[in-house]
Amino acid sequence: MKRLLVVLALFQSFVAMAQQPVVWRFDNLKEIGGVAPTVLGSPKVVETEIGKAVHFEGKSDAGDALFFDTLPLQGASTYTFEVIFRPSSKGEPAERFFHLQDAGSPSRRMFELRIVDNKWCLDTVSFSKPENEPMQSGVMLNCDAQHVFPLDRWYAIAAVYDGKVLRGYVDGVLQGEVAVNLLPLGKGGTSVGTRYTKRDYFTGEVFSARFTGRPMAVGELLKVPVK
Repeated sequence: MKRLLVVLALFQSFVAMAQQPVVWRFDNLKEIGGVAPTVLGSPKVVETEIGKAVHFEGKSDAGDALFFDTLPLQGASTYTFEVIFRPSSKGEPAERFFHLQDAGSPSRRMFELRIVDNKWCLDTVSFSKPENEPMQSGVMLNCDAQHVFPLDRWYAIAAVYDGKVLRGYVDGVLQGEVAVNLLPLGKGGTSVGTRYTKRDYFTGEVFSARFTGRPMAVGELLKVPVK
């Protein structure tokens, strides 16, 4: 019994550590979240009203990006994926600005946006490809009048997956949800400012990202800092 209790305690400790958030602050180009990025184009560190951020300038087929040889949500069966960013009115109609890519399959987690009538809406994308099975698709894109937002402002966005349902949020407000079976991502990489395949580049700023191996409640989600 004593040995069982020790094993259980170690397991609970491991789970707790696995669920600790990984935070990336985009205040430099040398090391973010303890990882040195590969820099594409000429992203710049800029001073903003909430602190330093990285500015990306892009067109649909060229622009700035950061690539990381790590995948923060690797192995997570549930997760919360958050970004604080500022989309620009100078951006392209469809931009992929944060992409987590499994190296061994088409499985991925992404944040995209669409610009419609000078406002933007969130496109939350998650694909999972079980071996020898059809692709599982979790896509939430709603650009009606209730789900579009002014450009050139800061927002905190989140994708929350509880193992059954994927939900997308802007500033803590639900944008949509979809039932989907997502397998954990394996080893892979991350791109910021563009899709992992170097297309659909983003124009705007990224302030921070947070990756947590559990579904967080709305009240726990990131908020735009106030200074």
